[in-house]
Amino acid sequence: MGGDEGMLSWDESVFRDEHVFEIDYVPEAFVHRESQMQGLSHALRPALRGSRPLNVSVRGPPGTGKTTAIQKLFGEVAAETAEVETIRVNCQVNSTRYAVFSRLFEGCFDYEPPSSGISFKKLFGQIAEKLIEEDRVLVVALDDVNYLFYENEASDTLYSLLRAHEEHPGARIGVIVVSSDPTLEAIDELDARVQSVFRPEDVYFPVYDEPEIEEILGERVKRGFHDGVVSGDVLSRVAALTAESGDLRVGIDLLRRAGLNAEARASQVVEGGDVEDAYETSKHVHLSRSLANLAASERELLAAIADNDGEQAGAVYEAFHERTDLGYTRYSELVNKVDQLGLIDAEYADVEGRGRSRSLSLSYDREAVLDRLE
Repeated sequence: MGGDEGMLSWDESVFRDEHVFEIDYVPEAFVHRESQMQGLSHALRPALRGSRPLNVSVRGPPGTGKTTAIQKLFGEVAAETAEVETIRVNCQVNSTRYAVFSRLFEGCFDYEPPSSGISFKKLFGQIAEKLIEEDRVLVVALDDVNYLFYENEASDTLYSLLRAHEEHPGARIGVIVVSSDPTLEAIDELDARVQSVFRPEDVYFPVYDEPEIEEILGERVKRGFHDGVVSGDVLSRVAALTAESGDLRVGIDLLRRAGLNAEARASQVVEGGDVEDAYETSKHVHLSRSLANLAASERELLAAIADNDGEQAGAVYEAFHERTDLGYTRYSELVNKVDQLGLIDAEYADVEGRGRSRSLSLSYDREAVLDRLE
C-alpha cells in the first residue's frame, strides 16, 4: 500500500468480502453443531426414500445457529435429490396460517398465489395436488415459529400441515418448527387435536461458549477481512463481548461495524476503540430485529410504555388509546405479544384499593428503544 503507512486510500477497503457479515450469509465451515446436524439429517432420511419425514422441534436461544443449520441441511437435500421440496418460512414476516401457505404455494409453483385472495382450502388443495402429481415429499421449516404462537395461528397452521394426507391421500409433508423463545413451551401451547399428531424429535441448540465463539468469528474474520486487519487481541475482545450476550449475531454485527469504523478513520486495522464504539449498537442487534418486524400499533404501544415506564397497565392504556384509538381488548393482546417477545416486563402487583394490577416497563434501555422506533 503506497502513501501514508497504515492509511487506506479512498478506493480501498479493510473488507475482503463484506457479505460474510450479513445476517443471511451461510458459512462454509459450520462448526460445533455436528450432533444437531446429525439429528436433523436423521429426521429427514425417510424423505430421501420417498416416505414422510419425522417432524422436528428445533429450540435454542437467538444466534445459536438454528437457521444456518436448516439452510445447510436444505442445501444438502437439494443437491442430493429433486424428489424432496424444502421450503423455509420466516414466521416473523409470515405470521398467519394463510401467509405461511402462500409462501408454500410460491415455493412449489415458483410464482405467488393470485392476489385476489383465493380461499385457504383452495390454496392448500393446489399445493397438495402439485406434490402428489410430482410425487414429491415436502419439508417445511417454520422458522421463528414463536411468532405464529403470538398471533394464535400455530395450532391451525400445524394441524393443516400434519393432517394433509387425510384430506389429500398421497400428500407427504414433514414439519420442522424452529423457536428461539426460551419461555415458549411450544408443544404445551398447542391444541389437543394437534398434540395428538405432533410428536416431534427434539433438537436443542445451546449457547456457544467463548472459545467456540472465538473460533467461529475467527473463521469469519479470515474470509471477510484482509490479512492483518483484525489482530488476535481484537478478535478476543469481540468474542468476550459476544459471549456476554450469548448471541453469535452480536459478534458478527460487531465485526462488520468495527470494520466500517476503521474505514471511516481511513485505517488499515481495526482497533479496540472501533470495537467499543460499535458495541453500543451491536449489542442491540436482537432488539433492532424484533422492532423492525413490529406492526404500527405495536410500535405505538412500545412508545406509550417508554413514555410511562413502570406505570400501571391502565395508565399506559390511556396513552396508547390516545395514540391509536384502539380498544382495551386489542391493547391487552398487544401487551401480551410484546411481553412474549421479551421487549417489556409485565409485573403483577397488589395496588392499594384496586386489587391486582400489572405494571409495564421496557426490558431494554429506553433510549435504545426510542432510537429504533423512529
